[in-house]
Amino acid sequence: MRRGQPAASPKGATIDNPQATTEHRKPARLGPRPLPLHLGLAHLMWMSSLAALPWLSAGSQLSKPDPETGAAAPPPVAGIDALCAVARELTTHPPDAVVGTLLMEVSRRSAQYLEGIGRYHAHPYRRDLDDPPVLWREGNSRLLDYGYGDGRPILFVPSLVNRAYVLDLSHKRSLLRWLAGEGFRPLLMDWGEPGVVERQFDLSDYIAGRLCRALRAASLSVSRLSMPVVGYCMGGLLATALAQLRPLQVSGLVLMATPWDFHTQAGPGPRAMASVARLLDPWMTYWGQLPVDMLQAFFSALDPLLALPKFSSFGRLAGSNKAEDFVALEDWLNDGVPLAAPVARECLVGWYGANTPHLGSWTVAGDPVRPDRLDIPSLHLVPSRDRIVPPASALALADAMPNATVMEPPLGHIGMVVAGAAPKQLWHPLADWMRALPEAT
Repeated sequence: MRRGQPAASPKGATIDNPQATTEHRKPARLGPRPLPLHLGLAHLMWMSSLAALPWLSAGSQLSKPDPETGAAAPPPVAGIDALCAVARELTTHPPDAVVGTLLMEVSRRSAQYLEGIGRYHAHPYRRDLDDPPVLWREGNSRLLDYGYGDGRPILFVPSLVNRAYVLDLSHKRSLLRWLAGEGFRPLLMDWGEPGVVERQFDLSDYIAGRLCRALRAASLSVSRLSMPVVGYCMGGLLATALAQLRPLQVSGLVLMATPWDFHTQAGPGPRAMASVARLLDPWMTYWGQLPVDMLQAFFSALDPLLALPKFSSFGRLAGSNKAEDFVALEDWLNDGVPLAAPVARECLVGWYGANTPHLGSWTVAGDPVRPDRLDIPSLHLVPSRDRIVPPASALALADAMPNATVMEPPLGHIGMVVAGAAPKQLWHPLADWMRALPEAT
């Protein structure tokens, strides 16, 4: 059955209106996930404007001139000169008029945001790409074969927390199908959702177990001793560990927006995520996994208001090609995968909290992962506009590897794969680097 194709009617079901039933069977859109959190954050921001009005009144310190010099009071915190100017401007208008205007603007922006979300939920687009042949399968994981013939094989390793098809997003935006057209044979590790077995997995089970066996199956199938491996985001850490475990089978590494030093940014963000993960541990133990909406809440903490401008402007895209591209990407973003509880602890508490990869204390199958020991060629694609993985975090991994090439395309974390500029800025450079890599037999 094609992804996105409606399931068959249950036995004994009757269909009075086939067209309505087909529409009803379309998977309900849930985004932006978790929806209550995004709605609450937006309204909290808007209503905080009303709460700030007393501080911008004629009697506030922001609007009072200096009693000795008569000059405008200096801002109490550097960088808020503009706010002080607004405060002084507001004192020239009747307070009721200011409040009324502010309420109207809050109402307008709220309606615009809700309209954008509603248009997204009602959009007719559904992904209709058929999955390629399955080369290998174990549990809920599959190895998908996007190539044919004797093309050079490349193993792609995506993250465990998102669906693998971001690399095969749509007819217009598919890195894997484009590479196949360029003569390569892309093989995609589709992790699937954690089932009863996978909920017991830690990262060693996924890497030293399932990923190593997938690589071996791929090598046997294409009759190659080794092949390059491409890791995307979290998948890059998995690919790095794989290269250390199977040095004779990995001829080169491409690491796309792969974090390594999780404490490059100032502030308590990563450690706070670890603290929240510890609080959630009883629930993870009960469920055996970290649910999708909780994961999405973690990611939203990186940029809490990211959904607001996106959906507020979506209404203006209605009927355009950009609208379909937007929906395709948002569908993928909201089609998340739960994370097995042991993996969630290892990532959130270990990676984010203790910075174990950068400090050399992250172990897979009992051995510390040491990228400085990998002397194979590596290409580090570090998007300069990445708001999920700080470029400095990804560059730390490049600095640790002795045979590294770095490219910094002016794209974002996901845009590096699916943006309109991605073919020129990333797809072609990736293919060129692969062609220059010594061929393994």
